[in-house]
Amino acid sequence: MSINKDVLAILCCPETKQPVQLADETTIAQLNAAVARGGVQNKGKKPVTDPLDGGLIRSDRKILYPIRENIPVMLIEEGIPLE
Repeated sequence: MSINKDVLAILCCPETKQPVQLADETTIAQLNAAVARGGVQNKGKKPVTDPLDGGLIRSDRKILYPIRENIPVMLIEEGIPLE
């Protein structure tokens, strides 16, 4: 998964305005395993049922915004808590 570095430079968390960075493959694989087990909810308290193509992690590493079909989903309620 890759995102144009110029686009990545302007993206930020819509809630805190912290910068985001591309999640590593290990993090995405772990989250996708949890999604498959039905153990992931987003900030909107809805279960995440579709596997992630990738993700953008907030700089404090507490929230991941999913990337689906090469499009970052930068909505507060779609953020996935990592704690």
